[in-house]
Amino acid sequence: MELKELLIGLEGLKARGNLDIDIKNIACNSSKVGKGDLFVAIKGFENDGHEFIDEAIKNGAVAILIEEGCDLKSFKVQKDTVVIMTKDTREALAIVSCNYYKNPSKKFKLIGITGTKGKTTTSYMIKEILEKAGKKVGLIGTLETIINGKKIKENDRTTPESLELQQIFSEMVEEKVEIVVMEVSSQSLKLKRVAGCNFDIVVFTNFSEDHISKTEHHSMEDYLQSKLKLFEMCDVGIVNSDDVQGSKIPKLFPKSNITTYGIDNFANVMARDVTVTNTYADFKVKLTDRNERVKVGIPGRFSVYNSLAAICVVKKFDISPEIIKEVLQQIRVPGRSEMVDNKAEIPIMIDYAHTKESLENILKTVKIYTRGKVICVFGCGGNRDNTKRPLMGEVSGRIADFTIITTDNAREEKPEDIAKEIEKGIKKTKGKYQVILDRKEAIKEAIKMANKIDIVVIAGKGHEMYQEVNGKKTPFDERKIVREIIDEIKPKK
Repeated sequence: MELKELLIGLEGLKARGNLDIDIKNIACNSSKVGKGDLFVAIKGFENDGHEFIDEAIKNGAVAILIEEGCDLKSFKVQKDTVVIMTKDTREALAIVSCNYYKNPSKKFKLIGITGTKGKTTTSYMIKEILEKAGKKVGLIGTLETIINGKKIKENDRTTPESLELQQIFSEMVEEKVEIVVMEVSSQSLKLKRVAGCNFDIVVFTNFSEDHISKTEHHSMEDYLQSKLKLFEMCDVGIVNSDDVQGSKIPKLFPKSNITTYGIDNFANVMARDVTVTNTYADFKVKLTDRNERVKVGIPGRFSVYNSLAAICVVKKFDISPEIIKEVLQQIRVPGRSEMVDNKAEIPIMIDYAHTKESLENILKTVKIYTRGKVICVFGCGGNRDNTKRPLMGEVSGRIADFTIITTDNAREEKPEDIAKEIEKGIKKTKGKYQVILDRKEAIKEAIKMANKIDIVVIAGKGHEMYQEVNGKKTPFDERKIVREIIDEIKPKK
């Protein structure tokens, strides 16, 4: 594709050289540059792509896209290398990627889901309902990328970088996907990974404290405003009216066609007569012109909210109530209130809860329906927001009957230092606890003290199949570990 075609949609560019040259590929990693490519220099949190311009040219880049303020004189840029300068190379990368792959998001219906919690579960609910209705569906999110029911890859971030995202979209077009369901993180909106995407429907699940750090969002306001950018990219929205920030969205975007859902506050789609048990939640809701009872195969009040969001989306595709009810009753999402079947029949739940709010929600939920003890096993990730550690400790100490503080993904931090910060919070309560840094041993101890009327909540890692300590990832499948432990020990009667 000619370079000038790739640049369509970018304004205020400054260029040197021939824009009619043919570009074979696009790269933002200098090591992946080939002969005849365009190299886009991105300023990252750890590395600045501008420092690798010389390497990119050496590897064959015939054109470079750089950010204003870059000192070209400090690099070995040949006269025959085309140079384009722009205000924001992140946004530029997104736009040239859209152009290179011929704007694939315009060739299917794109549903974007943002929010602090519920993105993954809601996206799976929508995907499963649409597929059951015979639609060809693509899914991009925290756990994996799926095209027409086939898992393409596991994901290490919620929303891919723009270049990778457009490549995935292009592949989905080739596979004749009709609808794509995508989790859209606040970080991806802030870093403009989804710039140029053609959203048909956007969903706002809820908003609470999370992702506040030097490498993510510097404040809650920055976090919120990043999420709201999604509504600037679409005129059709679905929001949770029971969420404080969500309830403000219709007034913030008065020209948009916004549908609200909720339980407590007035909404276009409301759940009535809500019941939560140890294995499911059910409620009444208008799927057509009358109330129908819907049963969801995931326990918890939050499952009702996720189901309502999914219902609002699929109703726009005229999906039958029978299909909606059937899928929601059978739905299971890895690491999201996931019950682990085991021969000892001890209730053991794996959940991704890794914030104060999410841990509080899951513990309060299981506390309601558990006749015996609630035993919580959790830790906190390293090199992330450390202010939440004592808050999570306090939550578990206040709600759980017993807490085992352990190691999560400590990354570059010392697990014992993280545990001490969690302890500061739990010591403010009367909650019983102990510290077992070895996560497998912590899970083992929890199972040893549990019986059939108790519940063990293993929180923090959810769907993850690894543990990262000292910068090294090792396999760690909590489902497998739970079953191995139960095979090893003699369960209580």
